[in-house]
Amino acid sequence: MINVLFVCTGNICRSPMADAVLQDMIRKEGLADKITVDSAGTGNWHAGETAHRGTLNVLKRHNVPYNGRARQLKRTDLEDFDYILAMDKSHLPVIEQMARGSEAEIALFLSYANRAGTEKTIEVPDPYYDNRFDHVYDLVTKGCEALLAHIRAQHQL
Repeated sequence: MINVLFVCTGNICRSPMADAVLQDMIRKEGLADKITVDSAGTGNWHAGETAHRGTLNVLKRHNVPYNGRARQLKRTDLEDFDYILAMDKSHLPVIEQMARGSEAEIALFLSYANRAGTEKTIEVPDPYYDNRFDHVYDLVTKGCEALLAHIRAQHQL
């Protein structure tokens, strides 16, 4: 089983959106028995809460199901996940500090779309304050498509 973890700040906007979008793509491609997806936040401010209303609304408009709850990143995640993807550069130091000895592939989420040439943006902006959830959805979709193509190539799926 290949395990993917998305990480943002509070785990209510960007990372749950990426979690839902990738899970939906995996399900549609018949790979649910080969790839699992989860999300976490660097902080615990929203632990136990549902995703932000803006995230849930954009997912609903695109018929992407999601029912997860926010949680904080923990040390065991670095052992349990094969891919740990930061939504922006501020999350990388937190992940890397916890990652000592981890064999997980740690990267900026959009780096896969950058390498594939489908997106030039490096970081997924936080829509918590500006409500640009549709823009974030577009970035997340491009990122998930590129990430899934990378995983398929790496693991011959």
